[in-house]
Amino acid sequence: MTAQWVMYGIKNCDTIKKARSTLAASGIDYRFHDYRVDGLDAALLQQFIDRLGYQALLNTRGTTWRKLSDAERTAVSDAASASALMLAQPAIIKRPLLAAPNGELLAGYNADLYHAFIQEKS
Repeated sequence: MTAQWVMYGIKNCDTIKKARSTLAASGIDYRFHDYRVDGLDAALLQQFIDRLGYQALLNTRGTTWRKLSDAERTAVSDAASASALMLAQPAIIKRPLLAAPNGELLAGYNADLYHAFIQEKS
């Protein structure tokens, strides 16, 4: 099977919609992996953490993070605690997470960075 582009996220997220439009406009064929529908296992999340670090994946600006208690936020102090939180609440993972066919990852969405990443990895 040929490696392909994969976008990870949650379908109804506005940022995901923008990123999907960018991929479509760029002619990129990709598979969408919805955390809520397709799930997220510990091994895949660990791959993301190994490549980007847990800090780059943890969305501390979103609603899910803001809804946590101070104690829950303070408890996220390393990769293991962040991983446990992201597995329990995948909506707290920065979206979208785009995987190029070579396995390189881009977290979050910025139109200019997306275009540059797509051009470089295509």
